[in-house]
Amino acid sequence: MSTAGKVIKCKAAVCWGPKQPLSIEEIEVAPPKAHEVRIKIVATGVCRSDDHVLSGALDVNFPIILGHEAAGIVESVGEGVTNLKPGDKVIPLFIPQCGKCRCCKNPDSNFCVKNDLEKFNGVLQDNTTRFTCKGKTVYNFISTSTFTEYTVVDDIAVAKIHPDAPLDKVCLIGCGFSTGYGSAVKTAKVKPGSSCVVFGLGGVGLSVIIGCKVAGAAKIIAVDVNPDKFAKAKEFGATECINPKDYDRPINEVLAEMTDGGVDYAFEVIGNTGIMTSALKSSFFCGGKTVIVGLAPSNATMTFDPMLMLTGRVLTGAFFGGFKSKDDVPQTVDDYVNKKINFDGLITHELPFEQINEGFELLRNGKSIRTVLNFCRA
Repeated sequence: MSTAGKVIKCKAAVCWGPKQPLSIEEIEVAPPKAHEVRIKIVATGVCRSDDHVLSGALDVNFPIILGHEAAGIVESVGEGVTNLKPGDKVIPLFIPQCGKCRCCKNPDSNFCVKNDLEKFNGVLQDNTTRFTCKGKTVYNFISTSTFTEYTVVDDIAVAKIHPDAPLDKVCLIGCGFSTGYGSAVKTAKVKPGSSCVVFGLGGVGLSVIIGCKVAGAAKIIAVDVNPDKFAKAKEFGATECINPKDYDRPINEVLAEMTDGGVDYAFEVIGNTGIMTSALKSSFFCGGKTVIVGLAPSNATMTFDPMLMLTGRVLTGAFFGGFKSKDDVPQTVDDYVNKKINFDGLITHELPFEQINEGFELLRNGKSIRTVLNFCRA
């Protein structure tokens, strides 16, 4: 029996407030309005950015349905949606691509003015949400909300992907893999024979390493305070792994000694402003490039000596690895399907959706790289 045009009741993990476990609830998901798409989520990853909301580090509206790294199948579309149909495999996009704004028209930018990453309003483009639970409005998270069996997104925030794509794998392209990989190959534009350092060896940091290796970097130094992550870093291409706790001097000094004065490319993939400064200092004073990848708390600020920049260092950053979402996500999925890239090793745990809180505990305790939550197989 078709569900198109009807309210769907389904399970979702609702976040009622910070510092609380997610609660599996029955919610109502309204049909898509004009230029919206309702998606049946098949698999979704557990990402550190979601945990920032749970810890209270990001200021959002509650209650909210988190999740932004997922893949699913179109259930129905609203009026005016012409490029998607029920049954299409898709990835929701936490950075929309309207194709019309100044950012979208800029070939050097992957942002879109219709994003919800800066204000966290928690609504779709018409300033409302499609979720209710126990009679209360439930907010959307950065244009996606994937910790639910069904979600509704704007058509500018969803990409149609290869029909043969395994959704429980390519869901990582919705955030973690693309963010890291793209930071190396698209934002930094790592050159063959260069030296790189990656601070933070979670799923995104390891994806940066994959990108650096694909780009032909000769030296890839992985940095983390958890040595249990070193084996996986070397598996993906790190040439050396170091633990800052093993040294009695600043890590940037150690890195300078290892790389004849500093690395060509430094990546901060933690969201810690102190480490961002360390990454900047570890880059070569004459033209070294530092890319901020990690998401810092809402109230975080950076302070550093401007002389660090005057000699030619470059400091930049990018959401989603600089990928233009609707353009680059389908191509990245194609590359995966055609075995041009492989990131299966990033997935260390697979759990049923109902065990979502266990997935976050694995993340917090450093026991997982990426946990994928499965609703069903497709």
